[in-house]
Amino acid sequence: MQHETRMPPANASGFTCRNDALIVSLHPIALVKSRGFVITTQLDCYVEENQRLAQLGRGAKRMVMQLFLLSALTMCAFAANSILTRMAVDGGHIDPAGFALVRVAAGALVLGVMVALRGGRLPLLRRNRIGGAVSLAVYMIGFSLAYLTLDAGLGALILFGVVQITMFTYAAMTGAAPTARQITGAAAAFAGLVLVLWPDGQGSTDFMGAGLMVAAGMGWAAYTIIGRTSGDPLAATSANFLLCLPFMLILPALAGAHFSMAGLLLGALCGGVTSGLGYALWYAVLARIDGGTAAVAQLSVPIIAILAGALLLDEPLNLTLLIATALVLGGIAWAISARSAPTDRR
Repeated sequence: MQHETRMPPANASGFTCRNDALIVSLHPIALVKSRGFVITTQLDCYVEENQRLAQLGRGAKRMVMQLFLLSALTMCAFAANSILTRMAVDGGHIDPAGFALVRVAAGALVLGVMVALRGGRLPLLRRNRIGGAVSLAVYMIGFSLAYLTLDAGLGALILFGVVQITMFTYAAMTGAAPTARQITGAAAAFAGLVLVLWPDGQGSTDFMGAGLMVAAGMGWAAYTIIGRTSGDPLAATSANFLLCLPFMLILPALAGAHFSMAGLLLGALCGGVTSGLGYALWYAVLARIDGGTAAVAQLSVPIIAILAGALLLDEPLNLTLLIATALVLGGIAWAISARSAPTDRR
């Protein structure tokens, strides 16, 4: 009886591939062919895997580039708040209180529409909502009044430095023991603020304007601290803007208001676009990056404001301002890159 070799069901090449394992007969010719088929199959798998990894790499690069561009756009929007306020208030197009009122109203409108479009609700009756609205009002009024006399870049530097130092002090007093690195960084930033505010006999810095910006910075720091526990920062910001409106009506009612169409447009642009849309964009970015990266990214805001003020508003760049900027931003960067040591505070 003649022995007959049974071959499995074959594909176009005469062989069957099942779960990446080749089933072949024991015939020598078939074995040679099978080895070639296995090698070809492995090569195909390698090519497919490399193509998949390449696609993932391109996707990751696109994501990083998108995050970078969104972050840069947001930081430019934040810096533009100083430029637009300086243009409107110092240019006499609108009074500071009126500008703050228009800015808050436009921001509340834009943020409210965005919350409504996504089907959300405004949390108007939450805890600390009044505290958030009051601190936001302090920031808005102080910010607008300060730019009657301060340059845009100098104001942004004071604001940013005060916000970071205030938040650092709050954290040190209530949450974590500061490290030596954090203390030295905060000290360097404080030294930079002292340097830029120190009288030089030429009247380069107006103390009233600087004091108002310090108050604005403390108000924004308080607003940030109060809002840290919010589960939906966009809705919380929209609610705070809306509740802030009654406070913004007090100063124009008491001191009177003057405005032009240019002033109203600048206020609406500052509130609706660079503030409202800027905050919404920043919250979207924050969900995709870590806190350290976010803090470092914000270091660019005073630099952008200083350069934009020099280019657009012909504001002077002097050595004192540059040294103070290096101290403030360098000190903050040094401090935020350190880790805090937890401590038990009872």
